[in-house]
Amino acid sequence: MIKFSLACEKDHSFDGWFSSSDDYEKQLKRGLVTCPQCHSSKVGKTLMAPSVSTSRRKDAMAVTTVNEAQRAVMAEMKKLRDKVVENAEDVGKKFPEEARKIHYGETEARGIYGEATRDDVESLLDEGVEIVPLPTVPDDAN
Repeated sequence: MIKFSLACEKDHSFDGWFSSSDDYEKQLKRGLVTCPQCHSSKVGKTLMAPSVSTSRRKDAMAVTTVNEAQRAVMAEMKKLRDKVVENAEDVGKKFPEEARKIHYGETEARGIYGEATRDDVESLLDEGVEIVPLPTVPDDAN
C-alpha cells in the first residue's frame, strides 16, 4: 500500500491509500477519488516528505500540504536555484575546500555551489565564510 497526501480544488487536505501509483491514477480517472469534505473529484497529489527508514535515530519531520500560495513560493525558490546553477560553478564535494580558498583569497572570487556535510557547514560559518543553503524543491508539485 502507498499513502498519498491529496487536496481538492478548494484546498481541503486529506490522505488516500492505494495499492500502487497506477491504482491511484486509475481511480482518479474514473472519478473515484473524491474529497471527504466537499466531495469534489478535482483532486491532486500534494507535496509530501518521503518515508525513508534508516538505521539512525528517526527524527520527526515537519511537513505540510501545498496550497496555491506555497506553490508560488516554491516556483520562486526554483527560479532562484536555477539562476544560481546557471551562474555558478558546481564544485561538488569540494565545496568546503573551494569556499575556504575563495574566503581566504587563495583563488579567484566566483560563484560556486556544491555539497557539504552539516559539520562542514558549521565549520565554514564559524570561520566567517558566507554561505547559504541552496533551496531544493521538486520539479513539480506532484
